[in-house]
Order: sequence, then structure tokens, then C-alpha cells
Amino acid sequence: MANLNLHHLRLFRATAREGTLTAAARALNISQSAVSTQIKALEADLGHDLFERRGRNLLLTEAGRIALDYAEQIFRASEQLTATFRAVGGQRKVLRIGALATLSRNFQMGFLAPLLGRDDVEVVLRSGTQVALLQALDALRIDVLLTNQVPARDAASPYLVRRIAEQPVSLVGTRARLALAAQGLPALLSRAPLILPTPETALRAGFDALIETLGIVPRIAAEADDMAMLRLLARSDAGVAVIPPIVVRDELAGGALYELAQLPGLTEEFHAVTIARTFPNPLLREVLGPGGSEAGLAADVGGQ
Repeated sequence: MANLNLHHLRLFRATAREGTLTAAARALNISQSAVSTQIKALEADLGHDLFERRGRNLLLTEAGRIALDYAEQIFRASEQLTATFRAVGGQRKVLRIGALATLSRNFQMGFLAPLLGRDDVEVVLRSGTQVALLQALDALRIDVLLTNQVPARDAASPYLVRRIAEQPVSLVGTRARLALAAQGLPALLSRAPLILPTPETALRAGFDALIETLGIVPRIAAEADDMAMLRLLARSDAGVAVIPPIVVRDELAGGALYELAQLPGLTEEFHAVTIARTFPNPLLREVLGPGGSEAGLAADVGGQ
């Protein structure tokens, strides 16, 4: 099939809407024969009759109904594109970001902060698994992946990994846990029910190494791979959560939760993963800084 002629498609849509060649020609201000000829050309390109002719009236065939659905989508998108550029008065830039589904929402908002509110920028944010988002990065469907999991790299790896933020990790709980916290970190870790990240996370691996060093067998009350769920479990007093304090900054400020103890040597890192491109998206420079540095990224980004 030849490349679709959008002019022919536009004439077809007008004819389908008007119901007759005469009305379509009048609406388009062209001759009836020109409309008829170009619709026939479109039918030849598609290999299907689009209209059933009944006297002067034209009724859509099943193929015609399908074609009209696609035509409406195509021209609606065209109109939206025109309206978008007209609204901003110039070329609009787009940054496509993939974020691990379990990643801190506050971190994502901090990363986006330099671009939010700008009329010349559109931000497209996708969430998903690490594997799916790396595939999207490889296929150039996203410009950058935000994650707290460093992808595996070797000499042939295309990924460029930048550490863009780091947060301390603490034990956080309700007021009811303050008395136990006053007895010290070992008592808190060994006697309080704990709400932990799931074993496959980097944060959990660091925590497990810490308690092994301290010779402590923890009481695990719950595990979750999502920071928001860890926060909710801590608020419900299901136990003491192992979590970066920034995740629960509103609860800490309001007194719903308390930072009971900071875990020594334990941090959560956030990374931006890109791939080498001849013409990288210039908006990346604005969120990552020159050369992918941390310039322009708020120091207090964390998760919720």
C-alpha cells in the first residue's frame, strides 16, 4: 500500500460528515468531481470501499467506519499539536522521564522542580519496573531513568549512571515507641517490631549487614517495597520503620511520627540513568546540571 495521503483522508472525513459529495464539495470549496476522484484514490490505496452509494447519499461501509475513526484521531492530534504551539508562542520542549514505581515521590518532585510551571516545557512521567524502564531508555522512549537501583554495567553497557542525591536512614515510629528508643539503638532494634524494605532492595541489604554486625536478630512486623507503604505502616503503629526521614517529613513536623534513631552508615542513594546520545535532550542539563552534576537539584529531595 502506498503512503497514506492525508489530503485524501481529509476529503474523506468531510464527505463522511456531510453525507453527500455535493455537500462535501460545497463545504471544502472544491469541485464535486475532485472530491470523488480523490476519495476513489484513497479507496484504491487502502484496498477497500469506504462508502456504499445509495442514490446521492453515501453510507459508510465497515471499512469506512474504521477509516473514519482513525481519521478523527489523526486530525484531532494535528489540531492539538497546532494549538499547543500556538499557546506557548514558540517551540515546546519535552522531557520524558521514567521513574521506578516504588521510588520516592518527593525525590521525583525535587528533580522536576526546575521545569515545573514553564510554558515552554512539557514533562512526561512514566513509572514502571526497572527492566521495563531500561528497555524504554534503550528504545529512546524516555530520556532519563530515576531509580534507587544501580543497573548492572559492563564494558559494553550503554548506561551512564549519575548519583544525584543521598539521604540518611533512620528508625521512625509513633510517640508510643519513644520510651524504648530512650534505651538506645540496640534495644530498639532487638525489641521493637520492625517495618522493613523488602530483601531485594539496596536499603534492606545495608540494614541486614548492620544488624549482623551488631549481632541482633530483628522482629519483623512487615515488609514493603514502596516508601509510601512504609510510611503508612509506621503511621498506623504497626512497628518502627526503617526509612529516610524525608519520606515522612510532614508526619515528623506534625508530631504524628518521631525520628527515634539514625542508623549509622546507612543511606539511600538516588540515581539518574541515561545513555550516550549524539544529541542529548537539552532539558537534562537543566535538571542534572552541566556534565550531569547535581547542580539545580534541591538538597532535601527524598521520598513519599
